[in-house]
Amino acid sequence: MTNQFEVRDPTTAGRQEHIDTVVIGAGQAGLALGYHLARKRQQFVILDENARVGDGWRRRYESLRLYSPAKYDALPGGRFPLDRYEFPTGLQLADYLEGYAAEHRLPVRSRVYVDGLRQDGTGYVVSTNEGEVAADQVVVATGGQHLPHTPEFAAELDPGIRQLHSSEYRNPSQLLPCDVLVVGASHSGADLALEIARSGHRTTLSGPVHGELPFQLEGKPARQVLKVLWFLANHVLTVRTPMGRKMQTGVRSEGGPLLRVKTVDLDEAGVDRTEGKVVGVRDGLPVLADGRVLDVENVIWCTGFRRDFGWIDGPVLGEDGWPAQYRGVSSTMPGLYFLGLLFQYAFASMLTGGAGRDAAYVAHHIATRTKTELKV
Repeated sequence: MTNQFEVRDPTTAGRQEHIDTVVIGAGQAGLALGYHLARKRQQFVILDENARVGDGWRRRYESLRLYSPAKYDALPGGRFPLDRYEFPTGLQLADYLEGYAAEHRLPVRSRVYVDGLRQDGTGYVVSTNEGEVAADQVVVATGGQHLPHTPEFAAELDPGIRQLHSSEYRNPSQLLPCDVLVVGASHSGADLALEIARSGHRTTLSGPVHGELPFQLEGKPARQVLKVLWFLANHVLTVRTPMGRKMQTGVRSEGGPLLRVKTVDLDEAGVDRTEGKVVGVRDGLPVLADGRVLDVENVIWCTGFRRDFGWIDGPVLGEDGWPAQYRGVSSTMPGLYFLGLLFQYAFASMLTGGAGRDAAYVAHHIATRTKTELKV
């Protein structure tokens, strides 16, 4: 198979290929790493399951816009092709990533599904739908949000209720012309509840709000504040500070604060907000923690994703269920790295513009390892 970034030699088909570094995932984290590895003249390949670079963003809901302006969204070695203070859409980010990979001639292999990773001596073997690839180092740049999560009792809801996970939602045209329950009051939940209410649906948003930004995200007054927040997100809210470690735990377990959409916006749009979580089903309808039964015809589950690292054969996870690592370097498996995890090193790690610093650290570690541990 070939793609626009790399042409493979057909004479090697069916044989185990060896590449110094295999990067799994061509999102912003994997591409930023590719940029730094190329500058260090490392041999590597980026494997991605999508047909096109950026497809993960193309599948998001149509009204999605980033929470940081273009000024803070560029990957290393480039700029985002929008006005500095314009907030890109998901589609614009997708096209930017695709163009970035082409501009820097990154060796991306599309439609390659990785289903296994095991240690082999001092290196690794990556199992894919195209065969096995041996590598000295492997970087898992798939993030930490893999499988859409919905509670088990969702299957007990009346089959006439239309259920969508936030990963499946595109726009209000997918909904039945009746009442809607949005479950989960973090970023996507607030965004979708506001959009759905404004489209004419009577909308309920359930779940606690974990704080909100105390100013409007867009507009000139916010620009100076964003400079301060960007500094804090990179240099204060990190795993090296007590405040950062506390926030990391909160972000990974509870979700982040509201940013663009605020509670006042939801109230003005007529969204019925309730702190109560959805805890079960009664007579085919969702039940809140306070016992209230909601007679709705649509449920949007903004309940996040489950991590899936079970395809990695080895002691990869720490006690908290996340990969045991520091700044992307595995603490338990030499030569294994991670990028794109929620709050991996700093709050900025979760933002497009924060991917470059994390990637630079991992690339430096890989280059140092190839010169010392593996080349002695």
